[in-house]
Amino acid sequence: MNKITLLLLCIILHGCKQRTTNDRPNIVWIVSEDNSAHFMNLYASNGVATPNIEKLANKGILFENAYSMAPVCSAARSAIISGCNNVRTGTQFHRASQDVPLPHGVEFYSKLLQDAGYYTANNSKEDYNYKTTDKGWNESSRKASYRNRKEGQPFFQVWNFGTTHESCLHFDPKEVTTKPTNINPDTITVFPYHPNTKLFRYTYARYYDQIQKMDKQVGEKVKQLKEDGLLSNTIIFYYGDNGGILPRSKGYAYDNGTKVPMVVYLPKKYQHLFPTELPNRSKAMVNFTDLAPTLLSITGCKIPNELDGKPFLGKSVTKEDLNSRDEVFSFADRFDEKSDMVRTIRIGNYEYIRSYQPFYIDGQYNMYRYKQATYREWYNLYRDGELTAQQSAFFKDRPAEMLFDLSKDPHEIKNLSSDPHYRDILSKMRSKMIQKEQDLNDLSFFPESYLQKVAFSDPSSFGIKHKKEINELMDIANLELLSFDEAKESIVANLNASNPWKRYWALIVCSSFGRQAEELLPVIQTIASQDDERLVRVRAIEYLGLLGDKKVIKDITDEVNQSKNVMEIVEILNSASMIKMHQPNFNFHINPNLISPDWDKKETVWVKNLVSYLNGEGLII
Repeated sequence: MNKITLLLLCIILHGCKQRTTNDRPNIVWIVSEDNSAHFMNLYASNGVATPNIEKLANKGILFENAYSMAPVCSAARSAIISGCNNVRTGTQFHRASQDVPLPHGVEFYSKLLQDAGYYTANNSKEDYNYKTTDKGWNESSRKASYRNRKEGQPFFQVWNFGTTHESCLHFDPKEVTTKPTNINPDTITVFPYHPNTKLFRYTYARYYDQIQKMDKQVGEKVKQLKEDGLLSNTIIFYYGDNGGILPRSKGYAYDNGTKVPMVVYLPKKYQHLFPTELPNRSKAMVNFTDLAPTLLSITGCKIPNELDGKPFLGKSVTKEDLNSRDEVFSFADRFDEKSDMVRTIRIGNYEYIRSYQPFYIDGQYNMYRYKQATYREWYNLYRDGELTAQQSAFFKDRPAEMLFDLSKDPHEIKNLSSDPHYRDILSKMRSKMIQKEQDLNDLSFFPESYLQKVAFSDPSSFGIKHKKEINELMDIANLELLSFDEAKESIVANLNASNPWKRYWALIVCSSFGRQAEELLPVIQTIASQDDERLVRVRAIEYLGLLGDKKVIKDITDEVNQSKNVMEIVEILNSASMIKMHQPNFNFHINPNLISPDWDKKETVWVKNLVSYLNGEGLII
């Protein structure tokens, strides 16, 4: 090989190396915990200023409609890391009673980036509901940094800020007078569903202070990247991991619990990855399942077909693609010891909320929620009859379906589902929800303790195999959307079904109808005492408790004492908690020593919290 040929070969190889390193963007994710878009003036006129995040938006894209898959961290982060919808993968519960394997063909995006040559540094929260031995992080700790990469190696860096985490509002109410806030509480506009009290205004101000502290942290990280000479080839994402922490946001599938701020800074070198001019306020609706495929798209990695999300940045993304993104799906399931099953779809300006257990009120007891003084004050004001109808709704049964026009009603106060002018929109949204649930094989139509036994070794495959059964259970649940007279024949047939989960859902439907279903009392009483499946008996006991039958106190206690499965015990105690919220004069006497040393720590805490509340020793009594 002559010198000229050798020189040309070196030049070619050097050029290839440059394209495989310098031409690929570095990616930074800056994630703040528990921030809804409703609290920041980038999105809401009464929100707090965040000048450093605003600077990023002024040189990039602000997504006006970015949504967390769930209003709580472990479920939200499980959707992000996998790109898969939680309700089909068994990762919808916070926190997982049992971690599950990834669906077939799916890897964590961090592993895919690592395999493509990226240095992956996570600083530092994980909190996934998946079990895997290789998460794909070169570093995952409080010291994880792109600065530890090899020279010239592209990197993916996550910085997670807990400054705004819910725990920052777990303060002594005395601090209202002893610990002043930077923002004047008297300038606060309280959301219409909250009582306008001194404590609420102070809590808003204290939370806004934390958001501004977080914004300064964002500025510090951007400054670091600039000082390291990296801003020109680094794409920066800022987003919140779920909704905010004032009552009725985090943990709840309302817009305030799932709509998050999301800003993407694109340096000039990579502005071709977005199909319109910058800066831009995009109305495209994006969901957390879209983050993994977007990351793979802009780094040139192959996107696995098994992912549920779609990229919203990258060479292949067109303006038409963005304009067509007008639908997002979110959910709320179990949060620690608090049970729920809510699914939401937003299409355009409309949000449809389907509550599958509408008699499980939003204000259902949850120890972590009620550690916040505003929750306790809100409940006490409700109990004392000092709230408006809007403010009281949090502690009352929900409609099985709700429809809101977010362009006119951003705080979801006026339910349009019974308004004849919106009948066609309601029908469209309902059909969309049913189709989405069918497509996903939503595993929550089975109790979590049952899924532990039969599904969590391979949840996605279980859902596919049991698709027909899931759809049949969903059909029973949707009897809640009919009048009782229209639903009665099907309810009776399913109360006598051989499949226990059909009986289970028929009883939930009875509870949603309340006293309208009282003519079915003889069969429900028989199920409560004689059914072969414990959780079916418990659902029958639930109905009797809602009617005010005090005998359920002993029945619930017996079921708890006889169960050997800790998750099943949590589910039974949840039913008792729901009954007590409706019947506060019911005095339970659950044995506090029922806890086994073999139980997982988090499950032990859940049981302790529920037992404490039921026995009159909780944060509200």
